[in-house]
Amino acid sequence: MKAQYEMRAGLEIHVQLKVAAKLFCTCDFSFAAEPNSCVCPVCLGYPGALPVLNGAAVAQAVKAGLMLGCEINSVSSFDRKNYFYPDAAKNYQITQNFNPLCRGGAIEIQVGDGEVREIGLTRIHLEEDVAKSVHHGDCSGIDFNRAGVALIEIVTRPEITSADEAVAVLTALKELLLYAGVSDCNLEEGNMRCDVNMSLKHCGVAELGTKVEIKNINTISGVQAALRYEARRQGDILAGGGSVEQETRRWDAETGKTVAMRAKEDAPDYRYMAEPDLPQLGVTAAEVARLGSELPEAPAKRRIRLVEQYGIPAYDAGVITGSRFLADFFEESAGLCGNGKVVSNWIMTDVLHLVGAHGVAIEASRISPVELAELINLVNSGTINAATGKELLEEIFLQGGTPTTMVESRGLGQISDAAMLEDLVAAAMADNPNSVNDWLAGKKAAAGFLVGQVMKRSRGKADPKLVGKLIEVSLNGIRTDCVTTAECGKGEHQ
Repeated sequence: MKAQYEMRAGLEIHVQLKVAAKLFCTCDFSFAAEPNSCVCPVCLGYPGALPVLNGAAVAQAVKAGLMLGCEINSVSSFDRKNYFYPDAAKNYQITQNFNPLCRGGAIEIQVGDGEVREIGLTRIHLEEDVAKSVHHGDCSGIDFNRAGVALIEIVTRPEITSADEAVAVLTALKELLLYAGVSDCNLEEGNMRCDVNMSLKHCGVAELGTKVEIKNINTISGVQAALRYEARRQGDILAGGGSVEQETRRWDAETGKTVAMRAKEDAPDYRYMAEPDLPQLGVTAAEVARLGSELPEAPAKRRIRLVEQYGIPAYDAGVITGSRFLADFFEESAGLCGNGKVVSNWIMTDVLHLVGAHGVAIEASRISPVELAELINLVNSGTINAATGKELLEEIFLQGGTPTTMVESRGLGQISDAAMLEDLVAAAMADNPNSVNDWLAGKKAAAGFLVGQVMKRSRGKADPKLVGKLIEVSLNGIRTDCVTTAECGKGEHQ
């Protein structure tokens, strides 16, 4: 049966900026710090304490806006959002309501079979974070370490039509902000949190349904699950002839449900007023241009370029550009090696395998792009074989080292002398007559076993390609020497 309703959702994404101090004071902030140890009179809201704007936070907010295609307002201002809650030290929060720093912009996502779609933004504004409530059984405490931490709030238009699209928006946004160095986007530490505004509307009708807000979801999977649940809940209400109430709900991950918190406040409930202790914020065109020049290439554009420039598969480009560090690592190594496809193969097959096997991020490993390129060149030139290269890769990844020096000092150079290898081939065939007979009987895999035996005798230093050719020549020679084809078929040879 054709669906009667369709989802429309917008996200309000709070992102902690990567700066050394809070937004309006010089306090630092550490997620692991002792409760109430990163505080001062300003972030504790003491009477007479005045805010001073952190210029580095403004710069990071501008960079975020530029990465997302926003218009940067030359003049913006701060406002007070008044409300009483234990986590608000001053009984208000300093934010930008009337005149935000950034307007417009969009987040590009992929939907369906590679279709690209833009989710529009209404604004990005600066604001301070609030404190954290800590619950201990029957009592609760307040940790003010987070109070005053510099945030940007990124507000999308209600253009998201599914839970999966919301995931795509958050994933793309996280990638962009990490690329620009705007935030660490560590969801476990609360660097990125999301409020969801969602409604169901009649299919084919422009008017949106009654909006419900779901507050403070701190995982991308939580946003997805909350939207799916809320769509079912609202759909059941409408199907039963009821009406959805405008309210604020929270996501309970343990029960897998949204739970009512309070009736939804509107802007008048917060009694917004201009912040009297801060002047207007001016950002010059020259400053915007300077900050724009510091931004990296957007990951989506970089993916396309890597495919075109280096001839690597689109899937590989997607994985590699998922991390700015890894993408930079790849391009530097490819430039030194001169073969992007080979570097991509090593990264995808071997380097990322080591990352997973040892639980060591490539940023924390001991290998550099220079060493990877040097190692690949040693393999490509035939100085060492691929097996030796992979063994050295793991050692360098974990402990460091220079590939050329390691090869020379340990005598790991590949044996490519045909005469020397012929003796090893003859010995391997003499010791394994059953494998020779298997090959003569049509079991071609037996040749691979013999190659392995030669590699073992050479302690992994033989050129496997040359070994394979020599074994093939020797086996064909035996076939030729067979008395009859029938005898060869029986596995007999002379």
